[in-house]
Amino acid sequence: MVFRSEYADVPLVDLPIHEAVLGRSVAEHGDRSALIDAVDGTTLSYAQLDGLTRRIAAGLSDAGVHKGDVLALHSPNTLLYPAVFYAASLAGAAVTTVHPQATPGEFARQLHDSEARWIVTVSPLLEVARAAAERTGGVSEIFVCDQAVGHRSVLDMPGTVSPAVAGAPAVAGPVIDPATDLAVLPYSSGTTASPKGVMLTHRNIATNLAQLHALMPSGPGERVLAVLPFFHIYGLTALMNAPLRTGATVIVLPRFELEQFLGAVQEYRVTALYVAPPIVLALAKHPAVDAYDLSSVEYVVSAAAPLDAELGAVCARRLGLPTVMQAYGMTELSPGTHVVPRAAMDPPPGTVGKLMPGTEMRIVGLDGSGEDLAAGEAGEIWIRGPQVMKGYLGRQGETDAMIDREGWLRTGDVGRVDAEGWLFVVDRLKELIKYKGYQVAPADLEAVLLGHQAIADAAVIGVGDEDGNEVPKAFVVLRQGEQLTAEEVMAYVAERVAPYKKVRRVEFVIAVPRAVSGKILRRHLRAKESHS
Repeated sequence: MVFRSEYADVPLVDLPIHEAVLGRSVAEHGDRSALIDAVDGTTLSYAQLDGLTRRIAAGLSDAGVHKGDVLALHSPNTLLYPAVFYAASLAGAAVTTVHPQATPGEFARQLHDSEARWIVTVSPLLEVARAAAERTGGVSEIFVCDQAVGHRSVLDMPGTVSPAVAGAPAVAGPVIDPATDLAVLPYSSGTTASPKGVMLTHRNIATNLAQLHALMPSGPGERVLAVLPFFHIYGLTALMNAPLRTGATVIVLPRFELEQFLGAVQEYRVTALYVAPPIVLALAKHPAVDAYDLSSVEYVVSAAAPLDAELGAVCARRLGLPTVMQAYGMTELSPGTHVVPRAAMDPPPGTVGKLMPGTEMRIVGLDGSGEDLAAGEAGEIWIRGPQVMKGYLGRQGETDAMIDREGWLRTGDVGRVDAEGWLFVVDRLKELIKYKGYQVAPADLEAVLLGHQAIADAAVIGVGDEDGNEVPKAFVVLRQGEQLTAEEVMAYVAERVAPYKKVRRVEFVIAVPRAVSGKILRRHLRAKESHS
């Protein structure tokens, strides 16, 4: 059966992303604080952000950035990140967002694949950007957001002045078709395969903002802490575009360091936290949390990776909240399809929410028959809606394998829907462990492992045993000062799961490899296993 959202559809938003975000908020909230640097306290009002965006757009246009170009934005979270992003859009370019910790080789591959002709970076990352550009040979110029000898700053380009100066130039940007023109070209996280360029149009991401707002309304007075990276589609949507679209204030941090994070919540009276499971884990268990006043926080949303229901409950109790809400989506979906609505009363533990407006879903059998399953049955999650990506850049075959002729996107995630329409995600289809005909979800075992007081983090993959079976192996990070044996870990899990789910191998590690979104990079663990 086809599951449809119970909420009224929202109209398609056929506006360029810079206009969809800044158009109304600048007009209605010009004097309000749009962005605050949590490190040094620098503040930009909405009027200043708009002026800075227009000045940078004029400078980029003067430098030769045209419609159809791709600009690589290579930076941690800063006040200038949104301005450069919207400026590139105003100039007609699509933005490919680059991981600040990318190696020159990784960066070069993204530049080559996206055919990016321009780079905007920051001076501490300049050497990596230069090395990447040299490997591709197709980059026209590298700009910086601060100052660096031999490179123009976006603040010094023709037509740009200090953001504090009024009178931004009128920029006659090119005509944009929101339905077909690309706004952003993020690269999939590569947790199970090589990263691919995800083509998201202006309509995709602008409409998804409207879908999200219907269930998660925000506005002036809300203060959102932006610690997850803007370069990731989750941070770009939930921490940059969504709050700036409604007149909220974004408190910007360049990276997650727990004490700095907690201090920013306390100092700036943050009301909303959009986080990933590792931060929920820290909020639930780290002793430093008790030293800070977090009473301003009104709600917490966790997304980007599975969150154990009990861990979420522990975190909520510690913060004095009714629940830690979850959301669901993926880069290929702009990214959101489900969220627990702010107005929801007692959502069931572990749910990732309800369908956003204008979104349809099927739960399809795992036997390859394509059969639709009913409520309560677990299968692959398929999604259709205006947020479905245009496709993978230069990879028509992989696009066709992911999106069928009727527009259904196969997520690769396994989930089930209850009778009330709440979605529960079981695990990634490709990550399910097949043990003697049974399917074992690594996330289930990881949740059990994290319940042990001596375990700080854990990841589970399937490995081959001497009989040719695939068995669960746990990679375990112990808390400082704690000691456990592999046998104790396996016994702990065995007491809490069905016999076929038992962890049968354990390896103690210093850290679990994770993407910045919080997703476990299981391919790194598989590679480690294959070389051991």
